[in-house]
Amino acid sequence: MAVVLVLRARGLGDLLTAVPALRALRRARPHDHIALAAPHRLKPIVDLIASVDEMVPTPDAESLRYDGEAPALAVNLHGAGAEGIVELVKTDPRRILTYRNPAFPDLDGPDWQQDMHDVDRWCHLLESDGIAADRRNLGLVPPVATTSHRDCVVVHIGAGSPARRWPPERFAAIVRHLLVQGREVVLTGDEFEREIALNIAARAGLPHRQVLAGQQNLIELSATVAEAGLVVCGDTGVAHLATAFGTRTVLLFGPTAPSHSGPPPHLLGRHVVLWAGRTGDHNADTPDPGLLEISVAEVVDALDKQLRKRPWPGTNIDRRPAAYRRVG
Repeated sequence: MAVVLVLRARGLGDLLTAVPALRALRRARPHDHIALAAPHRLKPIVDLIASVDEMVPTPDAESLRYDGEAPALAVNLHGAGAEGIVELVKTDPRRILTYRNPAFPDLDGPDWQQDMHDVDRWCHLLESDGIAADRRNLGLVPPVATTSHRDCVVVHIGAGSPARRWPPERFAAIVRHLLVQGREVVLTGDEFEREIALNIAARAGLPHRQVLAGQQNLIELSATVAEAGLVVCGDTGVAHLATAFGTRTVLLFGPTAPSHSGPPPHLLGRHVVLWAGRTGDHNADTPDPGLLEISVAEVVDALDKQLRKRPWPGTNIDRRPAAYRRVG
C-alpha cells in the first residue's frame, strides 16, 4: 500500500480550509494510506473529516518526525515558505506536490498566488496535478454534545493573536444586548482566555455557568458551535467550525482580508462578515486598527438581522445572496 504524506502543521482554521483538498486526495487515491502531519490536538476534527488514515503529531513544520515507509507522494499544504519542503524532502518521497519555491528549482509546481482564498489555494494545487477537487466539500458531521446549548448564541471572545482580538468591553456590550432580548448566551475561548471571559460575563450580567471558555475540549466546543443558533467571533478557528457545521455567524475581520480566510463566497448567505476594507500587521501586540473600526452598533445591527433570518422551506441553507460587508 502506497503512503501519501500530507503536511499541514498549523491551527484549527488552517486545517478546516484544507478539508476539500484532503477529501480530493482520498477520492483520487482510495487505496493509499494517507498520513497527515498536523498538531495532535486537532485529531478529533481530523476524525470528523474521515479522509485520513493516520496522524503524525506535528506541532509545526520544523518538528515533523516521520519514520514510516517512504511516501510515494508528499503533499505540501503548509504554506509558501521553504520550511515545509525541507522537512518533506527528509522523508525521502518519490515525488513532492508543492507550490513552486525558488529554493528548490528542481521541484515543479504552480506559482504561489498571494491573493487567493485558502480553500481555493489547496484545491488549485491538487488540480495542477490532475486531481479534481470540490471547493464546496467543507461540511462536517456534528459531534454529539454532552451538555446541550441548542439554539444559543455563542460569543467566542478569543483569537490566535492579539491583532485579531476585539476588545472585551465591546463583547460585554454585545452580550448585554443579547440578554436584554432574552437570548441564551455562552462565552467560549481557550484556557488562557477564561479570565477574560469571566470578566466579560461580570460586566454583562451573564451567569458564571454560561462561561464555557477553558472548560471544553475540542469536541465539546465543536458540538456547541454545531447546535448554536448563531456564532459571533473574529477571524478564528471557531469561525471555520461554524462554516463547516452550517451555523450562522457574524464575523469580525482584521487584519486579514475575508477574501483570503473568510467563508467561501458560495456560503455567504449564512454569514455576515464585517471588515474595515484594509489589511494590517498580523503580528501586532494590539488589536488591528481596522478591527477596532468595527463598532458595537454595527455588530448589534448584524446580530439582529441574522437572528431574524430563517432557512428557506425544505432546506437548512439560506440561499439568498450576500457579500462581505465593509464597515465605516
